[in-house]
Amino acid sequence: MNVLWLQSGGCGGCSMSLLCADTTDFQGHLRDGGVNLLWHPSLSMASGEEVIALLHSVQDGGTRLDALCVEGSLLRGPNGSGRFHMLAGTGLPMIHWVRELAAKAKHVLAVGSCAAWGGITAGGDNPTDACGLQYEDDRIGGLLGADFRSTSGLPVINIAGCPTHPSWVIDTLMALAADGFAADDLDPLNRPRFYADQLVHHGCTRNEYYEFKASAEKPSDLGCMMEHMGCKGTQVHADCNTRLWNGEGSCTRGGYACIACTEPGFQEPGHPFHETPKLAGIPIGLPTDMPKAWFVALASLSKSATPKRVKNNAVADHLVVKPAVRKTRLK
Repeated sequence: MNVLWLQSGGCGGCSMSLLCADTTDFQGHLRDGGVNLLWHPSLSMASGEEVIALLHSVQDGGTRLDALCVEGSLLRGPNGSGRFHMLAGTGLPMIHWVRELAAKAKHVLAVGSCAAWGGITAGGDNPTDACGLQYEDDRIGGLLGADFRSTSGLPVINIAGCPTHPSWVIDTLMALAADGFAADDLDPLNRPRFYADQLVHHGCTRNEYYEFKASAEKPSDLGCMMEHMGCKGTQVHADCNTRLWNGEGSCTRGGYACIACTEPGFQEPGHPFHETPKLAGIPIGLPTDMPKAWFVALASLSKSATPKRVKNNAVADHLVVKPAVRKTRLK
């Protein structure tokens, strides 16, 4: 499967993350999975005229393009010209090349939340008129339009994340190379279901604190970060706490609240990332699928039943009270 990777308006963090893939031979890992990386701006030796010749070959049909990966948001400004981001040596804006190559590609992948929704680059006043490939935040459209379909019949595959987990990217490419990916494998926002049907909350090491609503009050505390510290892990679609980063870490395991980086609009939540907005003392962002009345009732019961060990440990940076030793036999 021939893969071409372009970087548009972004920080390059998804490419940096990709290099943390769990393999000692990155290029060999792709090759063994049937993936041929035609070109990547940071990982390939070719540059200048060689790359321009490759782009023209794809455009003219001389080189088959199975997957076009775009990292970074698409900069349409000023005034729709795209001239805020010119592809060096071609005299043409990046958005021109993305449109041309997307029309030739069997599959089109938005790698990262910038390419998927616009992301950080589209925040604030958005002076560059940045957008995603097929979305602007949660509004379908983007650069390619709501009706775009690649030659396989699929819409843009949104591998959202800031940055993406390397396995989300590699597993998607491997599935496409094996013809094992179809429309049913995409969620309602066209994210791969193998990670987007999970919640960050699943596998979180702070779940005991969450169950008893024993909450952290400052960044170093061990307790649940939902109530006060802005954590959205109970609402956010990703498998970060079961598919660990570098084999051992995640945001919440490092003491940082989940800021919903796989979701549209995460860059402008309407409140400080480290604070939980509340109404009458109740967090506005409740766990997915949970009615407010149930949450209030269960939270009240949970707090009243919180063991002293959990309550004390929640507001400390180490285990103050160790779990008691009990016999586990029924007799």
